[in-house]
Parts: sequence; structure tokens; C-alpha cells
Amino acid sequence: MKIKLAVLFGGESSEHEVSLVSASAVIDNIDRDVIDPVMIGITRSGEWYLYDGTTEDIRNGAWQNGACGRITLDLAGGGLCADGKHLDVDAVFPVLHGAFGEDGTVQGMLELAKIPVVGCGSASSAVCMDKAFTKRLLNAEGIPQAPAAIITYEEYSTDAEDSLDYAEEGAEGYPIFVKPARTGSSVGVSKADDREELRTAMDIAFREDSKVLCEKCIVGREVEVAVLRDADGTLTVSECGEIDPGSEFYDYDTKYKSDTAAYFIPARIPEDIAEDVRATAEIVFRLLDCRGLSRVDFFVTDEGFVFNEINTLPGCTPISMYPKMMEHSGVGFSELITRLVREAMARG
Repeated sequence: MKIKLAVLFGGESSEHEVSLVSASAVIDNIDRDVIDPVMIGITRSGEWYLYDGTTEDIRNGAWQNGACGRITLDLAGGGLCADGKHLDVDAVFPVLHGAFGEDGTVQGMLELAKIPVVGCGSASSAVCMDKAFTKRLLNAEGIPQAPAAIITYEEYSTDAEDSLDYAEEGAEGYPIFVKPARTGSSVGVSKADDREELRTAMDIAFREDSKVLCEKCIVGREVEVAVLRDADGTLTVSECGEIDPGSEFYDYDTKYKSDTAAYFIPARIPEDIAEDVRATAEIVFRLLDCRGLSRVDFFVTDEGFVFNEINTLPGCTPISMYPKMMEHSGVGFSELITRLVREAMARG
């Protein structure tokens, strides 16, 4: 009997388009001998629809033309419904990025409906999505990180100058990277080289979130590690991968709209450092109670390395590092999807 897997795509966040590309790649790489995909699209306004079209129309954003049923959640009976009728699915893979996707909201809703969910659960998804919570938790566990200040919009709107002082002090001077606490794909991230640029960067970040992270700029190699948890609880930790953005930093446009970035697997770092980075990635994955998959990002410098961030639903686009690193470590895309689904179903 094939596994019926609902694949969610789209969503309300600013990373809607990235989700479309990731989900179409996931659907195209599903092992159809094992898994029967059920495609469900979420509009920018949050409406869920059953979809019965091509992955090309998902990629180009025309999928709503193939919508064939309104999806609702049946908390009483457990499960999903299409136009009021029970929809038979064994698990859900929420290939959603950003708010209302990888922040624990969808995961919690599906947990209430007693549907197995691929990837992290609601608690770890919420914590990992919030860079400020993650930083505080990992600081307490001694994981090396860049110096930073965490500032809320309430604090900034009450006394902007005091908040700017606090950011400069926390980040130990310029340059400073300013990040919304709860976005991915570098949305809303800016680099500031002086106080006026910091003010502008804060305004940009606060358009995306009510809490921002002002971090010391770390000059080094951008290194990533893919982690996969199997149904029996064992972890596969990939080779380190490296991104050379070909620009000042790896922002949204560099990630998805240009071809300036170069990728290296394995990363161009000493073997002993690579082993330490991989070991730290595993520690972070376990500390944050992750499940299924996560990508753990670091900066490697001449002095060592620091944790940057964790992504519990990493991109699965043709240029995304997570599937590339897993493939380099012997786990092809189709096998990866099957193992993730089996892990979710084993947890129930």
C-alpha cells in the first residue's frame, strides 16, 4: 500500500515563491512506487486548496487555475477535508518557508488533527524560527556565536537613540548585520557600516518583524551542514558545504535571483575544523529537539567558527544546499523524501 503524502506549498509569508519552487522539486522527486503525493496549495491570503495540475504551474505561480477543492481541517474527526469530504492522507510535508509555515503554527495545527508531520514539531519549529530565542538558548549551552543585541519594536519606538546605542554596544561596533528575528531566506536583512545605515537597516527589519537581531559582522566562510533524523532516531550528518556568495553577503537576491554564488562540497576548510563543525551541528540539532531535517549554518574564520542559524525547513530548490549536501553524503533526493516521511509516520 502506497503512502499518501500531502505536500503543502505556497503560504502567506514573504517566502511564498521560494516555497513554490521547493515544493515542485519535492513532488518531482517523490518515489512514486512508495509515495502517492496529494498536492495542497495555500494562497497568499491563507486559503487552502487541493491541486491537480502540473508542477510547472506550481513553479510559475499559476497553480490556482488547477485548484479543485477547498481544504479544511477536521479537528473532531481528525484529518483534512476537501469540500467537506474526508481526504485520505497518511502524513503531511509542509514545504512552507517563513511565517505560518516553518514557525510551528502549521505543525501545531496538524498535530491537533493527529496527522503525522514531516520535519520538526511545533515547539522546536517555533524556537528555531526565532533567532533571538535560539541565540539565548544556545548561549546558555556554550555554543559559540557572534556578539549581538536583541531589540523589540516597542523598545525602538519608545527610544530609538537608546536602542541604536544598545545595538552598537551589543554588536561590538560596526559593521553590524540587522536581521528580523523570525524570517528566513535573508528577507529583511541589511548590513550597516555606520549609525545612519543602522537606523535604515532597523526600519527595514521592523517591516518584517517586531523583534530584530543586531549582530557583529563575522568575516569568514559561510559553511552549512545538513542533518537528517531517521525513524529509528539515528542521525545522518552531511559533509560540510560552503557558499561563496560572490557579493557582500548571501541575501535573498543572491540566493534566488542571481548566479553569482558558488557552492563547494566539501567546504574549503581544514578537516579537523570540518569535523568540529559537523559535531556542533549534531549537538545543536539535539539541543533544539529537532526532528526530520534541519540545516545548521556557521561562519568559519581564522580563529575558529561560530553558529549562525538553524533552518528547520531548508530550501529544496534546484540550487538549495540541503539536498546537495545530502546527495554528496550518499542520500539521493528521492531516498531523502522517503526517509523523512517514514520518520514522521514512526513518530505518529
